[in-house]
Amino acid sequence: MPSDAPCTILTAGFSFHRKPFQMSEAEGFPQYLIRLQTEGCCSALIDGAITHVESGGLMLIAPGVPYNLIIDKENYPLGEPRVESGDYHIFCRGEWLDRWWNSRQRSSLIHIPLNDALIGLFRQIVLEQRRLSDFSPEISSCYLQILCMEIDRLTIDRPSVSPRGYLAYRMKQFVEENAALLFRLEDVAAHVDISVSRAVHLFKEEFGTTIVKYVNEVRLEMARERIVYSPMPLEHIAEACGFVNYTYFHRQFRKRYGMSPKQFRTHSREKDAPALI
Repeated sequence: MPSDAPCTILTAGFSFHRKPFQMSEAEGFPQYLIRLQTEGCCSALIDGAITHVESGGLMLIAPGVPYNLIIDKENYPLGEPRVESGDYHIFCRGEWLDRWWNSRQRSSLIHIPLNDALIGLFRQIVLEQRRLSDFSPEISSCYLQILCMEIDRLTIDRPSVSPRGYLAYRMKQFVEENAALLFRLEDVAAHVDISVSRAVHLFKEEFGTTIVKYVNEVRLEMARERIVYSPMPLEHIAEACGFVNYTYFHRQFRKRYGMSPKQFRTHSREKDAPALI
């Protein structure tokens, strides 16, 4: 049955190398390559030069661009030099991809904070490609389009990130993914393997606000949505959104929105109520 999918995944997979490996295509590939380094590191030809690619390195290779991938022994903080490299890779083509690729200037290598959502998209694409009896090219195409748009969102949020900024964005990602849970500043700092004082300084330097204030902003936005769109009791909303007690939540909510959670719920529902004729 022919597919009407706007883009096609030719192959997708995950590779983990413990032995040296090299791939070279002097004329490049006839399709696009999207490759995410998830573990360890490698070296690759980027803009005409062999470049070190660490975990979080996202490679975007256009058709016809010379490609050279080298995986060999690397020095790690613990133990002897060893080969250790894991990556997701997708070869794809299609008119939608052509338009997406040409919609902006694209770097061949982007360093991004790894997160479950991004890795989950790669994993879902790989799993879909492995289906035998009920494979759907349309579903694969949709996943690929979502992945491409997520890549745009990540690069728009931070067009140029220094190594210090990279740590700050990883902390920001940690806060957003874990906002509903209770955690300490020590947990945020441990996520990027730095001290609490350095974590606080880097976050404030990059985003102009403190980690604690940003945590509250994310939690308050979560709570605002639930107050408006769910029937949950206000005390349960506060707890579900990571606030340690209702008194603190009430104070922070009034400070942010200019009214109590109860007043906010009443006001929102009156505003959205249908007019009586």
